[in-house]
Amino acid sequence: MTRIAILQGHPTLGGRHFCHALAEAYAQGAAKGGHDVRLISVAELDFPLLRSKSDWENDSPPPVIEQAQQLLAWAEHFVIIYPLWLGGMPAFLKGFLEQSLRPAFMTGGAGAGASWKTVLKGKSSRIIITMGMPGLAFRWYFGAHSLKSLKRSILSLVGIGPNRHTLIGMIEGMSDAKRKAWLNSVAELGRKAR
Repeated sequence: MTRIAILQGHPTLGGRHFCHALAEAYAQGAAKGGHDVRLISVAELDFPLLRSKSDWENDSPPPVIEQAQQLLAWAEHFVIIYPLWLGGMPAFLKGFLEQSLRPAFMTGGAGAGASWKTVLKGKSSRIIITMGMPGLAFRWYFGAHSLKSLKRSILSLVGIGPNRHTLIGMIEGMSDAKRKAWLNSVAELGRKAR
């Protein structure tokens, strides 16, 4: 059994988008595989964006972020699902990561300037990105820079790895049959906790 935290990163509050269906499919597959699953719907959280390094290093996080940090510490595997907006993750998801991955949390309370003995070391992730363009165009023409940045500059930096990914392109014009195939594929990833 694997402890899994799904970060539903679509920023539309109360929306019903394919990202939501993907999160549900992964969770259902994981439950069938006997895994313990928790969901963080970032759009439902109320937190301010950080505006300075001092805020990030010294301020206490809001209670809703403290609860999310407890879930992040609990999980062994993360699933991060979001739509590609302006070539990257939505700003609200980035703001959530900035709030959550503060030095005091990452170092187990030692705070800024301490060695980065991260509480997330050894955990794994699956990143699922939906987009309007073909996945190959994002990867080859645009270089998948935002995906690489998330993997290298955020997840790997805090000790998470391996970091696998799934790119789902041409989302707007996708047929129902293709959507169902993607949902089945993601459910299978959930069953295997991959």
